[in-house]
Amino acid sequence: MASNSDLHTDYGHEPVMLHEIVDVFSSVPAGCVVDATLGGCGHTVGILRSHQHLSVLGIDQDENAIAHAESLRESDPDLRARLTVRRGRFDRFAEILEGSGIEEISGALFDLGVSSPQFDRAERGFSYRNDGPLDMRMDASQSWSAYDVVNGYDVERLTEVVRRYSDERFAHRIAKAIVAARTIETTARLAEVIAEAIPAPARRTGGHPAKRTFQALRIEVNAELDVLPTALDAALAATAPGGRVAVLSYHSGEDRIVKHVFAEAMRHEGGDASPYVHPESMQGSFRKVRVAQKPSREEIDRNPRASSARLRVIEKVGC
Repeated sequence: MASNSDLHTDYGHEPVMLHEIVDVFSSVPAGCVVDATLGGCGHTVGILRSHQHLSVLGIDQDENAIAHAESLRESDPDLRARLTVRRGRFDRFAEILEGSGIEEISGALFDLGVSSPQFDRAERGFSYRNDGPLDMRMDASQSWSAYDVVNGYDVERLTEVVRRYSDERFAHRIAKAIVAARTIETTARLAEVIAEAIPAPARRTGGHPAKRTFQALRIEVNAELDVLPTALDAALAATAPGGRVAVLSYHSGEDRIVKHVFAEAMRHEGGDASPYVHPESMQGSFRKVRVAQKPSREEIDRNPRASSARLRVIEKVGC
């Protein structure tokens, strides 16, 4: 098995819970696993190096991730033979499968949220620590950015976004401060405005005061929670008996959706499905494999960004 250090490469991203993810797919039937959030290819390379019975279809909307994956393929004949790369957001899961001529998959992986390279590169505008333009787009071809949200939403709409996607108790104060400070053009200025809006005692606890608001803005810009149910539904529908769908989430809203979709998949018996789940994805039955498993203390010490990760896995057991 590849070690985490083998997979840093020039993309600079350590895959979260690598060994656990590789283990998840050890027993699935031979065939294709879809990595719906390809990123730095760390999970994909780990799966391919460890499981010769599997190939991977990698999907990502970030052109930098796609370019990195293609460069890895060009430098490694085994990857070139067993890894297929497609650019797109994962709510196009079913469309991308069809376009790739794949009817059934051995499994799917979703590693949600922002990748380390996206976060660390100031010009991407994700970070409250590194000054850059207000961007936060995972797909750079998308016209809508954090600048539009920060400088275009009214107080009520901004409050709702911050509260809904971050559970920020000072959401209304932050929204009012942002509107009053317009026009805001950089991440550093936005972080400053947010920090000043939060009472001093609260600023001294819970990490950087802008962290939760930046998370909420990123989720809003990329419609992350809106598209997740569609993608999970498509993955469940395409999974073969014995196949598994694994999700790494980092935010309570993400995990809530994953938990709900998986619960409905396991209990569905032909009746009304959850609003998150389409009936066609429920052909067969499912069982839990892992429930909100957390990274090891050793991994968190090495990679603090893994601390909020939760792994859920479901397996199709019938048809």
